[in-house]
Amino acid sequence: MSSETTTTAGSSPTLKLYGYWRSSAAYRARIALNLKGLAFENLPVHLVKDGGQQRSADYKALNPQGLVPLLVDGEERISQSLAILEYLEEVFPLPALLPDDPADRARVRSLALHIACDLHPLNNLRVLQYLSGPLGIEDEAKQQWIQHWIHTGLASVEEGLAAFDGKLSLGRRPGYLEACLIPQVYNARRFACDLSAYPRILQMTEQCESLEAFANAAPEVQPDAQ
Repeated sequence: MSSETTTTAGSSPTLKLYGYWRSSAAYRARIALNLKGLAFENLPVHLVKDGGQQRSADYKALNPQGLVPLLVDGEERISQSLAILEYLEEVFPLPALLPDDPADRARVRSLALHIACDLHPLNNLRVLQYLSGPLGIEDEAKQQWIQHWIHTGLASVEEGLAAFDGKLSLGRRPGYLEACLIPQVYNARRFACDLSAYPRILQMTEQCESLEAFANAAPEVQPDAQ
């Protein structure tokens, strides 16, 4: 586990975020922290070096799941990216990441859960390592697998975004939904997916990527980026 740290969104942070620069889940958490203007210490856990630093005894003592991200707030340790987003929303309620109306909140959560639970797990690192390792899947077939599931998931998200009529999930502001969507778009681009069939997704992404909260959370600017 790397000892390199960086502080964002302020000084003297009390929050610590363990993550990996290219982890979509850690990317979500960074965006959420930035959107709330919270200072945090960014502690890299390299998912490939040393056989995967997330498997080390030191890290598993912090997070028995052996996954990233992990948010530490004093004595509290919160794993799983959406649990982290919910924790931040409850402990640091302003600015809000979710709409006020219960139906609108449910709509946002539904799309976010679809991205985080249905779409993303099929193209995350440990799944891809299993495909190419024990199952012996060739790179071309693995790429087809990734693209198939990304397109299947994004097609549903594209339909769901019709409810926002070109606006962000909080009207003029991004929040919970965008914190989940933009990392998945990054993943789709990384795996050379053609996104031209998803104009609503592209419009929402364009509105977010230039914002400081998203730019500072981008994988390439993280301390462990390669």
